[in-house]
Amino acid sequence: MRLTSFTDYGLRMLMRMASAPGTAFSTADLAAEFGLSRNHLTKIMQQLARGGIVETRRGGGGGAVLCKEPAEVRLGDVVRLLEDGQALVECFGRTGGDCAIEGCCRLKARLRHAEARFLEDLNRSTLSDIALPVREAA
Repeated sequence: MRLTSFTDYGLRMLMRMASAPGTAFSTADLAAEFGLSRNHLTKIMQQLARGGIVETRRGGGGGAVLCKEPAEVRLGDVVRLLEDGQALVECFGRTGGDCAIEGCCRLKARLRHAEARFLEDLNRSTLSDIALPVREAA
């Protein structure tokens, strides 16, 4: 299974945020740290906010802050949120794709099972398990 860059970047941001849970992180700072597009990170942050993982604040001292303790945020739930709408295979898409073997395919159920087990396995870990090391003040 290959995760989208959207999910990859979202996990990176959360790993940094988990290293300092009470700190507000701006998308500009995170973009600079990881060498990524600020606009792309803003979209990811909005999705994380809609999913109740972060809270965003405007103005001076603003940015995004984790809504929960890192130990309460399960990785599988984060991946499920960020991969929403990204089908593992075409036939899992909202329209069902264009499958020539629909009705007699024995692969679909196995792939659904594998995808569910993948997310279950990720849910055994939390953000606190993958938090980046705390940065020393310069």
